[in-house]
Amino acid sequence: MDKLAIVVPCYNEEEVLKLASEALRGVLADLTEKGKIAGDSFILFVNDGSKDRTWELIEEEHTAYPAQVSGVKLAGNVGHQFALTAGLVTAKDMCDVTISIDADLQDDVAVIEEMIDRFHEGNDIVYGVRRERKTDTFFKRTTAQAFYKLMGLMGVKTVYNHADFRLMSRRAVEEFSKYKETNLFLRGMMPLIGYQTANVYYDRKERAAGESKYPLKKMLALAFNGISSFSVKPISLILGLGLLIIFFSILALIYALFSYFTGHVVPGWTSLILSIWFLGGLQLLAIGLVGQYIGKIYIEVKQRPRYNIEKVLYDAADTDVERSDAANEKE
Repeated sequence: MDKLAIVVPCYNEEEVLKLASEALRGVLADLTEKGKIAGDSFILFVNDGSKDRTWELIEEEHTAYPAQVSGVKLAGNVGHQFALTAGLVTAKDMCDVTISIDADLQDDVAVIEEMIDRFHEGNDIVYGVRRERKTDTFFKRTTAQAFYKLMGLMGVKTVYNHADFRLMSRRAVEEFSKYKETNLFLRGMMPLIGYQTANVYYDRKERAAGESKYPLKKMLALAFNGISSFSVKPISLILGLGLLIIFFSILALIYALFSYFTGHVVPGWTSLILSIWFLGGLQLLAIGLVGQYIGKIYIEVKQRPRYNIEKVLYDAADTDVERSDAANEKE
């Protein structure tokens, strides 16, 4: 029987954590009763440097349900993608299969059973995919669709309408842990693993409680990180745009010379200033874009740990981890 670990990254989720624990424990009990997972399957909450009582609540849940609820406390806030990675890498030696899900309960826990069924059919990665985006605002729905289309144009492989609700077999997590990037974009990394995959579809719900931890600023940062971490096409596009402007500049030069020799010289102060501003802005854009790539190289070559684990709660025994190789994850 396969042992399941449900990995839940948490940042300031005190309002919803108890609800999430109850719902996920119910899922574990149901799947265990049906004989689809091992009885020692568990939930692994990852506290991403929360400023509220999230870690205290995780400790309370672990004390009340030591066999079903475990926890990882990160030494500081490192962001959703790093926190999720910390949970996956920590859980991979404790279980046979993992499922990652956010604590807000917007992803439908009822389809976890279907994910397990697809896993038993031989799929190493099972993606949770939203059927539609009717619950989103017009702005969020439009920008999300534009994001996926843009990622496709840039050559980045992603699963449309999939976030980070997914099942991964142990060997899939083992392969994922070999990726050394500091600039993480898990939605683009998973298709690179190459094992057999499947999709399950569900309707996304409203948050059970609390506020979204992914405002527009973070969403835009994630989108840019995904594009710049997996594609150099933006630089190629800037190069192509530069060549196109040079071409039109040559045409403008020919027109200017023609006007000069035919005596139809018209004062062009406005067009001159506009062209200077336009080309200056384009140059700054190109320099800034290239600078972003250089900055990513700078971050990667330092090879600093992606996160530090301060404490692990597992099997009713608290294990303090003091900056060991297991805690300072760089794999």
